[in-house]
Amino acid sequence: MKALLFSADATAEVVDREPPRPGPGEVLVAARAVGICHSDYELLESRYILPVTYPVVPGHEWSGEVAEVGPDVEGFAPGDRVVGECVVGDHGEDHFGFTISGAAAEWFLAKAEWLHQIPDRLTWSEAALVEPFTVGYNACRLARVSGGDKVAVLGGGPIGLLSAIAALGAGGHVTLLEPREDRRVAASALGVHETLDPTSGDLDERVAELTDGRLFDVVVESAGIPAAMSQALDLAGLRARLSFVGISRSGRADAAIGSIQAKELEIRGVIGSIGVWEQAIEALATGGRDLSPIVTGRFPLARALDALEAARVGSGNIKVQLEVGA
Repeated sequence: MKALLFSADATAEVVDREPPRPGPGEVLVAARAVGICHSDYELLESRYILPVTYPVVPGHEWSGEVAEVGPDVEGFAPGDRVVGECVVGDHGEDHFGFTISGAAAEWFLAKAEWLHQIPDRLTWSEAALVEPFTVGYNACRLARVSGGDKVAVLGGGPIGLLSAIAALGAGGHVTLLEPREDRRVAASALGVHETLDPTSGDLDERVAELTDGRLFDVVVESAGIPAAMSQALDLAGLRARLSFVGISRSGRADAAIGSIQAKELEIRGVIGSIGVWEQAIEALATGGRDLSPIVTGRFPLARALDALEAARVGSGNIKVQLEVGA
């Protein structure tokens, strides 16, 4: 079988390997769609937040079909359509596709306890967006987005766009702030109410107009850029709820930190999405939105190295996926 392998620091290759066989409690999954995430580059370049050992197969955003179940597996059978969680282990000590090999292969192993069935109304490509959607869904859940809330989402990458979809599903009136025009166009196609360029000179006036001068009730920061993380405080209104889901490990920015007290802000940092997968899958499947504007590049597994290049920052793509098998 073919697999994308990170064989050493900064070394990726497509290799032929023997298909694995499931042991007790394990499921053999035939991959169907596998998303490339920017954290995959952190894995490739030895910058991931946890220690990793090469060689390792990446791939934590995926959809697949059960090919075979091992002994003691209940609830799954060949032909089932599944996705799987990536923060796994008894205490979340392992990350599927990072500290243990993931889904960027024709077949791969997963523990049955990590898996969730997906409804037929989600395509393979849409189902491979479930993992990033759970992150945006969790960010909106923790910020308690509800009907009538004015919601600002900062950043129009995959997490930002999927956070916007989650906020729309919760009844929020959503404004997405993103400097790239193509991403603002994608947000509008997904049903976002307004889009703004955060670098424009009339931003303050447009925000005041959209919020009747009250600023936003909820701010979801998904850009992971220090300037945007600082701007989130400026956009928040009185007693606003903020979810910071974008990751900046080493950046620094000036911020009006006095507004935390002055506005009585409620701020949450969000990492991962443990405990929300079933609700998130249902929300995504019943939302009735065409998710195709998010996936802008598709490659066969044999061209996985081209896919990695196409997914890099500045490529013009939003989300790149590998298409595998049927």
